[in-house]
This record gives sequence, structure tokens and C-alpha cells, in this order.
Amino acid sequence: MGGTEEKQATGSARPTSRDVARLAGVSHTAVSFVFNGRAEGNLSPATQERIRRAAAELGYRPDPVARGLRRRRTAVIGLVTDEIASSPFAGRLLRGAMETAWGSEHLVLTIDSGGDRAKEDAAVAELLDRRVDGIVYAAMSLRRVRVPEGLHRTHSVLANCLPEDDSLPAVIPAERAGGRTAARLLLDEGHHRVAMLGGQDDIASVDRLRGFRDALRAEGITVPKEWVVRSGGEISGGYEGAMRLLDGVPAGRRPTGLFCYNDRVAAGALHAATRLGLTVPGDLSLVGYDDQEHMAEFLTPPLTTVALPHRAMGEAAARLLLDAIDTGRTPPATVRRLACPVISRASVGPAPSR
Repeated sequence: MGGTEEKQATGSARPTSRDVARLAGVSHTAVSFVFNGRAEGNLSPATQERIRRAAAELGYRPDPVARGLRRRRTAVIGLVTDEIASSPFAGRLLRGAMETAWGSEHLVLTIDSGGDRAKEDAAVAELLDRRVDGIVYAAMSLRRVRVPEGLHRTHSVLANCLPEDDSLPAVIPAERAGGRTAARLLLDEGHHRVAMLGGQDDIASVDRLRGFRDALRAEGITVPKEWVVRSGGEISGGYEGAMRLLDGVPAGRRPTGLFCYNDRVAAGALHAATRLGLTVPGDLSLVGYDDQEHMAEFLTPPLTTVALPHRAMGEAAARLLLDAIDTGRTPPATVRRLACPVISRASVGPAPSR
């Protein structure tokens, strides 16, 4: 045994596949079959298990660089997004993408562009220079985006955004269905006087309102124009909008249920209700949207909300990308919409009898 191999055998250097072969009593080729995914049909299950036990005993791991060179891959995917540092939802999307990639023996190299177009183009160019196997481009608020330069030069998938030119596959929330779900939470408790509060004219706001109206229309209910209040997406907007809807309005003429554009708006509406002496959910039921961490479940009462599927979007986008990498085929430029689940808490109750 040569000097280098002696060091490896005694554990003072990184063990090699030849060390594994010697300990397992098999050929070097057999070890290669196991760690290159070619063992089935070539080696018995008992032999495969013996090789894996030997590798575990030695602490052997295949060299990802060498394996990537053989497969013409790096086992790394890139993730470029606009608001990792400031969005409360970024962690969920990242965890979904990273754990899915890890399950397929890929790492995720993440870059936050801060929404700067030049930085996005530079980030994509840098990832391409590093020979990543593909790129997920993610936005933290649903919108149409300019596709950064370079995404068409590799396998690419968009998450929580839509390409302006419809040129790439995208995974987004089913916002219209989410609006229908929110309305049904109120309808099922007997609420017929319901309003929508918050949002602007962005894709999410428009689709949530459409879904909300879909569900009410199916019950023969029309939302008065003045009961759709576009007050933005912050707590202050929720408070001001709720005061416009509720302050000074007799009980029989004001809405008994509010569907809020997001949980921050719902928090503002809850503050307004308290200011006006209204109980939630006794006098007024509230449904939020997003299931924002460190907020929705800690309000008083805890907020019933429709959750955005950020983790599921990360998982689905990464899976779509990894499938394209494995097959070598670019997925069609279609849009996949993921369900927005209900998180039931205590802010929704039966409609008041009056």
C-alpha cells in the first residue's frame, strides 16, 4: 500500500472509493455502481448493503466535483430572488426549495438582488459562469416580471411570479380559488353582509376579489361597491378602511364579515373593531390572508386566515427544475397554481342574529 493510501486507511485523510471496496471485499467498479445509481441489475441487494455499510464505517462520501464532471453537472441550482432579507415569507420558500434540492443531492446557491434589474442580470450571469444546473427565479409578491437576461440559457422556473413574455414555466398561488375559500368561511357561518378590505390593483388583489365575488354570486349575494375598500396592505390601511366601513353605521346596515387582503390589514381591522367597541367574532368576523408568521396566531383573537403556499411553491419549483435537469428537456411554459390552505383559528364565528 502506498503512502497516500496508508493515510487514507488510517483515517488521517479523506477515504476513497478504493478504501470502501477493500473494506467491503468488492471491486472498485461495484462501489462506483452503488454511488452512481447503477447498482440495480448489476449488484445483489446484499452486496449493495455491504458497500453502504463500509462507506458509513469509513465516513466516505462521493466527491461531488468529480461526479459532476462525469455527469457534466455541478449538482448545484441557483435561486435568485428580490427580497430574501426583508420578506417574512422568504424563509418558507427557501426551505421548500432547499430541502427538495437536497433530497436530489443538489445544493442551492441563493442570491438576493434587492429588486435591482442590473443586479438580477449580473446574478444570473454569475450563476451561469459557475455552471449551475438550473435556476429558480422567485419573487416575494405575486406579479409579472421581466425575465432576467440569461435565464433562457439554462433550465429555469419561476416561483410566485409570472413572466411578462410567457416564456418560462411558473408556480404561483391559486389566488382566485383562495378568494372563494375566504368567502366560504364567512358564508358557511351565515354571513350575508360581507365586505373586502385592503389591497390595490395588483394581480393578487384582483384575483382574490374575483374569487370572493364568485362565491357570493353563487349564493345570490352582490357586494355593494362601497364595501370593497382598497386601502393598501399595511396595518394602518386596514384600520382606516375598517373605520370607514364600520364607524357610525347602525348594526343592521354594516357588514358582519370582513375578508382582509392580508393579515396586516386584518390586524388593523381588529384594532378598529376594538376602538368601536365591537367584539370579534361576536359582532364582526375577520378572515385574513397569508398566515404571516409571528403575527396571525398571536392576535387577540387568533386570526383565521388563508395561507399562501410559499413552502409548497419552493418545493414545486425545485422539483420542476430538477425533473428538467434529469431529463434534459425544458418544461413547457405553463402556469401551475397551488392551493391556498385554510388555517382555522378564532376570528370567525356565526353571523349575529340582528
